[in-house]
Amino acid sequence: MSAHELDRRQSTSARTAASELLRALASPTRIAIVQSLGSESRCVHELVGELELSQPLVSQHLRVLKDAGVVRGERNGREIMYSLVDHHIVHIVDDALVHATEEPTTEPVAAAPAATDDSDSDPVAPDAAAPDSAATDSAGTNSARTNSSATATPTAAHTSVDAR
Repeated sequence: MSAHELDRRQSTSARTAASELLRALASPTRIAIVQSLGSESRCVHELVGELELSQPLVSQHLRVLKDAGVVRGERNGREIMYSLVDHHIVHIVDDALVHATEEPTTEPVAAAPAATDDSDSDPVAPDAAAPDSAATDSAGTNSARTNSSATATPTAAHTSVDAR
């Protein structure tokens, strides 16, 4: 297998994992749970009181988040304390909330420069390395310059994990 094929397979795998993560977060209730768990571990009854939802509904949402690897539960006596597996999730949720409340712009978004490793950097400038006519995707990122320009599109499949 060539290095290019290996990179493509890993990017596809990473995009699939990111898609599953975003699907698990695709509920206002689950976003609220992640925000709450971002500050400290909580048990179900604490989340029920904070979110003003029924215990079965909160438990169902916690199960979706747990199955997706977003939260974990640790037994503490008779209670299970839930916490985030990775605090990067809070940043994803916070960024999504900021984005959702921003005023839309009419200006096109400039493509972010591709991340490079300075230890073996190419002397060619990033703009010179990619042709000006390179295609941009719907998010405005230059797909010829970066392998991480996956964009999520809504599908009917996301509703299968959207417990209401």
